[in-house]
Amino acid sequence: MSNRKRSTALALASALAGSAVLLAAPAAHATVVDVEYNCVTPIGDKSAVSPIDIKAVKEGDGYKLTMAFQKGVSSSPVELGKGAMSPSAVIQVGGAEKATVPVSGPPNPEAAPANTPIKITDLSGTYTPKKSGKVTFTAGVLTIKALGTTTTCTPGNSPKPALELDVTAAGGAAKETPPGGSETLPQTGPTDSALALGTLGATVVLAGAAGVLWLTRRGRRARS
Repeated sequence: MSNRKRSTALALASALAGSAVLLAAPAAHATVVDVEYNCVTPIGDKSAVSPIDIKAVKEGDGYKLTMAFQKGVSSSPVELGKGAMSPSAVIQVGGAEKATVPVSGPPNPEAAPANTPIKITDLSGTYTPKKSGKVTFTAGVLTIKALGTTTTCTPGNSPKPALELDVTAAGGAAKETPPGGSETLPQTGPTDSALALGTLGATVVLAGAAGVLWLTRRGRRARS
């Protein structure tokens, strides 16, 4: 085979392999959503809008979720030193099942100046589906802890889902059970007893017939 033909064949094989990977990947639809956070802080109420991006990566039986903030949503009246602020949040799961996924991130990697929107680090957590189907992921409550205080930020604009994903529950579809909530088990009650008694009765009848036959033959021998 010439080098040109070999290169063409390899390119075609790579393209087909890439198509197979794309077909095997779970269907997902992600979008950046503007979330208006209403924050209750130690120095009063504040509000800010931040575009939120949620991504999912398959890991074992679950999915690693990453929630990214493109803008800060709160500020501090004093400078926050490096590592002084710890963020966490909740991602709401809807669609095939209703659930909440806690996500958290590392403290601020650098000092945050006073009265400046605080950049939230990426938050991550694991979602393990219990039902198969299409689910959505929506930004929930954000919590910021800094200098012994807690700031709670609640989405106030009913944000739309930032991610829609087809998921498969661990172990596949759940096993169906018949009405009544229990599976059919081998019968060990009256039915089996009736069968046992029937077998015993047949044995007795056969034994009786054999005894009559033996007695009859013995009587004939005695008369002869």
